[in-house]
Amino acid sequence: MERNDDRAYWLHIMNLMAKPLLNALAKEQLRIQMPLEGQTTDRQRFSHLEAFGRLACGIAPWIEHGPTDGVEGEWREQYASLMRRGIEVATNPKSPDYMNFSDGEQPIVDAAFLAHAIVRAPKELFTKLSPMAKQNLIEALQMTKNRKPFFNNWLLFSAMIETALFIMGESWDRMRVDYALKQHEQWYVGDGMYSDGPQFHMDYYNSFVIQPMLVDIIKTLKSQSADWDKMAPKVDRRAKRFATIQERMISPEGAFPVVGRSIVYRMGAFQHLAQMALQHNLDERLQPAQVRCALTCVMKRMMEMPATFDENGWLRIGFCGHQPELGEAYISTGSLYLCATVLLPLGLPEQDPFWQGQAEWTSKKAWCGKKVPMDQALS
Repeated sequence: MERNDDRAYWLHIMNLMAKPLLNALAKEQLRIQMPLEGQTTDRQRFSHLEAFGRLACGIAPWIEHGPTDGVEGEWREQYASLMRRGIEVATNPKSPDYMNFSDGEQPIVDAAFLAHAIVRAPKELFTKLSPMAKQNLIEALQMTKNRKPFFNNWLLFSAMIETALFIMGESWDRMRVDYALKQHEQWYVGDGMYSDGPQFHMDYYNSFVIQPMLVDIIKTLKSQSADWDKMAPKVDRRAKRFATIQERMISPEGAFPVVGRSIVYRMGAFQHLAQMALQHNLDERLQPAQVRCALTCVMKRMMEMPATFDENGWLRIGFCGHQPELGEAYISTGSLYLCATVLLPLGLPEQDPFWQGQAEWTSKKAWCGKKVPMDQALS
């Protein structure tokens, strides 16, 4: 594929995921139109905020930094308007598509993904909101603060909500941020990885949640505390190392190990690698183009598998195709939209090195007998 074809393909995948969801929400028909696949009936309380927050989290950099002219610029403006309309509807108590920010523990998670979208796109997704929509969004996020997150990666969800409130100019809880950051420092297990709570789990939560949120919370708030500023270089080194590991996990054919829980988040398993590319924070031995080519290969392999989408364009539970047996009890249709986070580099301009030329990724070169750099653990 040529460079422009890759970007066009990524935009095509974004459109497949975003169009049904955002159009339904804009018409206040998300509850009517979105199917609710999953093992447990209680997910209808949560699935709509899951879908919207996770999609927003992935496409926010493109909404914020995408082109302002040409065909893609027109497309981006349409989606920016749809996103703002979605926030307006989702946080309006009078709307039939008003989302659940206050009932149960799960809204802490998905309000945090929406908050992360605000952190990634504050101008488009907050500043440009109407005064009423701003106030409703603030109140919705604040509703999550009367519950306690679980003692694992959920601490970062609370911290991300506080980070968004900081960006919005609202009062925010430093203790929730400090607790999350310092507890994850205690949970660092080495070589760029953190355990998810007191015990390490071999899964993709370092990429689904932990590393991307740590990086962006520290980046946003490090000036607010000497402790956090001191922590920033360590978080950065670990993030860079973990991105290197992630790139090496992609096989020559665009496959990666099917291991751990929440595997139905599909290529959301590479949110962290995508974020490091977006933020120009890859290891110097990694060419941005090789990351793009690797992620494109993964994306094609997963999203082109038959039965990934239903007949109306909604994602179905599965890793590669429709595999409902892989969905844990907490998985529903809305959960699946975390796969949109692989699209973060769309926030880079078309002229960025990420979108330029072709390059083979590490395992593709290694399995063809070509020269590759030696891997080395982070000491």
